Amino acid sequence: MVKSLSCQSKGMLSCGRFQIPYRIFGRGEDIVCLNGAQQSMAMWYSFLQRFGDSYRITLFDFPHQGRAKVDHGSCCVTLDEQVEIMQTVVAHLGIKSATICSASWGGVIALLFALHFPELTRMLILASFGTKPNARMKKTIIEGVNTKLQDRQKMAEVLIKSFGDSLPEMIKKQIFAQFKNMSEERIRAFSEHGLSVIFHDSLDKIVPLSQIDKRTIILYGEEDKIIDIEDVKSLTHKMPDCQVRVIPGVGHFLHLEDEKVFKIYEEILLSNNLTPFKS
Repeated sequence: MVKSLSCQSKGMLSCGRFQIPYRIFGRGEDIVCLNGAQQSMAMWYSFLQRFGDSYRITLFDFPHQGRAKVDHGSCCVTLDEQVEIMQTVVAHLGIKSATICSASWGGVIALLFALHFPELTRMLILASFGTKPNARMKKTIIEGVNTKLQDRQKMAEVLIKSFGDSLPEMIKKQIFAQFKNMSEERIRAFSEHGLSVIFHDSLDKIVPLSQIDKRTIILYGEEDKIIDIEDVKSLTHKMPDCQVRVIPGVGHFLHLEDEKVFKIYEEILLSNNLTPFKS
């Protein structure tokens, strides 16, 4: 049975040239969730079902996600702009210190935020995060970029075939619908994001990992096809306080594939003294 969770607060926040939608659920210690590339707040709704009664959870969309808007200027959004957006959301909502839970590319923003705003960061839980795309991911990006702009069906097929086979059929259908309804601007932004991932090759060149001293726990799906486990484990030697949890039976999309992953989240939160709220 799906619980009905009431939204404590919601709105649209102006941040420079962007309009950023946000939602707050629950009460207690703060958790801020960051979406992966081309995802939206919706990816965290099952997370809310599990933890919305225990913590104060903030969701928001970056530009080119969900209902976020780019008012003017380039369709490209820089890393600095994404970190600024997150800082604006956190400041607007009066968050003093938060556990940051991220998915995939959101982990890059989480790390940069922790670097620039350590006083606002309690700890990091980075799902499906690595420093570089493997050969399969590079091939997927190139194939997607070379697909005709009008062939949205094939774009979605390329993504799902590469690393989304384990997703429930309902979510696969949502991905097809998402690509079908995407504007040309969003498609181009998504393609440019993919190419930038290949161009930079390794995030070591973007994020000074050795300077991030907040406790960081990386969740890695044992069946992840686009991030190599050797790359993930290397992070434990590059960061002062980093652990890796390998989760069997799931791939890149972790809790979207199997909600058993929430048991791991619960263990991490409790073992790091995030006390659930009690009314």
